Amino acid sequence: MYSLDEVKEFISVLEESSLSVLEIQREDGSKIHLEKPQQIVSTIPVANGAAVPAVPVMPSAAAPEVAAASAQDSGKTINAPIVGVFYAAPSPESEPYVSVGKQVKKGDTVCIIEAMKCMNEIQAEEDGEITAVLANDGELVEYGQPLFKIK
Repeated sequence: MYSLDEVKEFISVLEESSLSVLEIQREDGSKIHLEKPQQIVSTIPVANGAAVPAVPVMPSAAAPEVAAASAQDSGKTINAPIVGVFYAAPSPESEPYVSVGKQVKKGDTVCIIEAMKCMNEIQAEEDGEITAVLANDGELVEYGQPLFKIK
């Protein structure tokens, strides 16, 4: 069974995200299903051609900045491999893993994405210099969303 605090957290995550449905099932079989009113949706292409459920498209305050940043520089990006909450540092009192101007090597941790209470370390896929941080700490990010620009 889910506690009231867990349910409130799920509702908060759903309200603050661009997701329209949030369904969580535990190993013990307990399940929670939350939905927002119907919204415009689009699909996300996947490299292996597998079908991915539709994800709602909602404007966010950061969207114009991200679009402007990608229009200015067509450099490579480090993208979110999963949907979850973006954390730039290992803890609130710690320094961010990377910042603009920092050199990274392939395999260096650049951030954490929390998905279903699991902390997933996101690593650089190549050597380079971070030229922009495109996500805000504590913000919900979507699959494929650019998190960093790297050159």
